[in-house]
Amino acid sequence: MNSELKNLLIIDIETVSVSSSFETLPENLRHHWERKALQLRNDDEKSASDLYFEKAGIFAEFGKIIVIAVGIFYEVEGEVALRVTSFQDHDEAKLLYVFKVFLETKFNQQYLKLCGHNGKEFDFPFLCRRMIINEVSIPQALNLSGKKPWEVQHIDTMDLWKFGDKKNYTSLDLLTSLFNIDSSKSNIDGSQVNKVYYSDNQGLMEIVNYCQGDVIATAQVYLKLKGLPVVKKENITRVDQ
Repeated sequence: MNSELKNLLIIDIETVSVSSSFETLPENLRHHWERKALQLRNDDEKSASDLYFEKAGIFAEFGKIIVIAVGIFYEVEGEVALRVTSFQDHDEAKLLYVFKVFLETKFNQQYLKLCGHNGKEFDFPFLCRRMIINEVSIPQALNLSGKKPWEVQHIDTMDLWKFGDKKNYTSLDLLTSLFNIDSSKSNIDGSQVNKVYYSDNQGLMEIVNYCQGDVIATAQVYLKLKGLPVVKKENITRVDQ
């Protein structure tokens, strides 16, 4: 297997607002959200309450993680394969602790590389912030404290596509279209996760499937950006954790 794929873990997270509505948000946080809402683009002049349900999940101060999906490359009969699994829980503290143990027991922290799409701006810092809030110690592979830039083993497929263009944002879905890769989209998209989670008793498993799809798409995009063959469908395995 190509050396670039060794010790590489593809990651994607799904987040929702920390409470089902602005009205059920702890009182000490409500005025902070009202101030945040004033800073958000709001062409439709929506209320702080409406914006909370739509937007709070993307801010670590007002959102929580409900799913973490990961993908690991391996080799089968001389071909690259991908194993995808996920961690999911309504209890965020439990979810983060289980994920932390997974990282620390399954991988050598010194060599582990983490890869996500927009991971440097969203997934990785969101994970670290929510771990601090939930009093879960940050694993070495995620922790930037005291590390020099060249010691940080974080890879971002969006950064790879930017080629130094700081102002450019390209969605994962657009890259899958450009590269003729199967889209990660299922019956939902990122904008619907909050609604699905809070309105459907079976919503969590639908979100798990969507998150795993993003991991597969990110893995395939990474391979394309590195000039490597994508993983064949028959070599992609989803495993229950």
